[in-house]
Amino acid sequence: MSAAEAKLAELGLRLPEVVPPLAAYQPAVQSGVYVYTAGQLPMVEGKLPVTGKVGAEVTAEEAKDLARICALNALAAVKSVAGDLDRIACVVKVVGFVASASDFTGQPGVINGASELLAEVLGDKGVHARSAVGVAVLPLDAPVEVEVQVELTGA
Repeated sequence: MSAAEAKLAELGLRLPEVVPPLAAYQPAVQSGVYVYTAGQLPMVEGKLPVTGKVGAEVTAEEAKDLARICALNALAAVKSVAGDLDRIACVVKVVGFVASASDFTGQPGVINGASELLAEVLGDKGVHARSAVGVAVLPLDAPVEVEVQVELTGA
């Protein structure tokens, strides 16, 4: 078990199976020392636990929890390409999309769910640059979607 997966276990979490693509793309692709994930929805066992707009049908706190799930799914996608999460030298960037009610402006707080999980699991290697973007709608009416870029060690 990698140190990152041991930390997940300590947090009461485990890496899920990689979420199968919903269309014509790969969950993650490696280019040189970088791995780019596709946008990860908060799928749990093949289903979205909640749908709708944040600030309307979904609370900001619920959405923050969903962003954590997205980050967990992103780590699974990274591992599927890198082979071992301990190869992560650093998380370079996170982009989070929040399906938002027209008056909702708390996107950064929602995406903190993903950022905080990455820092909890990877320590300083999980600290990253980030964008948190409000959008009208996401695939399958998901409230949140997160994509991650990581740099790998040469090992």
